[in-house]
Amino acid sequence: MKKFGWILLLLAQQAVAGTLPRPDHVVVVIEENKAYAQIIGNHDAPYINGLAARGMLLTRSYGVTHPSQPNYLALFSGSTRRITSDGCPLELEGDNLALVLRRAGLSFAVYSESLPAAGSAECVYGGYRRKHNPAADWAGLAAVNLPFTAFPRDFTQLPTVSWVIPDQRNDMHDGSIAQGDAWLRENLDAYANWAMRHNSLLIVTWDEDNGSADNHIATILIGQMVKPGSSAQRVSHYHVLRTIEQMYRLPYLNESTRAGPIVGVWR
Repeated sequence: MKKFGWILLLLAQQAVAGTLPRPDHVVVVIEENKAYAQIIGNHDAPYINGLAARGMLLTRSYGVTHPSQPNYLALFSGSTRRITSDGCPLELEGDNLALVLRRAGLSFAVYSESLPAAGSAECVYGGYRRKHNPAADWAGLAAVNLPFTAFPRDFTQLPTVSWVIPDQRNDMHDGSIAQGDAWLRENLDAYANWAMRHNSLLIVTWDEDNGSADNHIATILIGQMVKPGSSAQRVSHYHVLRTIEQMYRLPYLNESTRAGPIVGVWR
């Protein structure tokens, strides 16, 4: 009966799914601890501002809470899991984006810069921080917990959905905005250009602001199915997750059930 009820819920969700695009691949890049006004219009971030000009800039995007870790959990599982710190290690249970994609016959991976080895459970290694990598907090996800060196050069080999997590030297946490901007250009520009021609999507967002702007962050969408421009609809990590869920007709996770998808930005 429990399985039957889950199927009925999924069918009901699909019936109201609406007409979102279904990208072949989605890559989500998460930067660190910068408010919207620190990024948008900043001459130290020319590449990111170029992405915003080419794609869709969400001008009212907000982190869920502080500090970093619960924001990553919110985007990954639709819930902060009542975590209020960056403490490590965590051992969590329940559904998440990787698991619901797997059940749908789709794929997921997190590519973390400076992760010492695939499946690593380290809390700290060089610039890597597990608090930014929620896949490491669920047993059974070692196969999707990968170093950034495994990010494929042939983008057709990407999972359906993947996260890219720069380390703290390159995500604007410890390094400068200019350094993070340059890292993104060097490592993701080829994918951004490819996504514009191959039914794929790049999402660049921040986990939280620096405590100065009510958690107002920048979120940018780039891809063949994205209209260029800006949108003032208010969104959070839950709306981003809901959008991905709805694109692939996945069950909605926790708080994403109450968040609508990002609309009015698709070709």
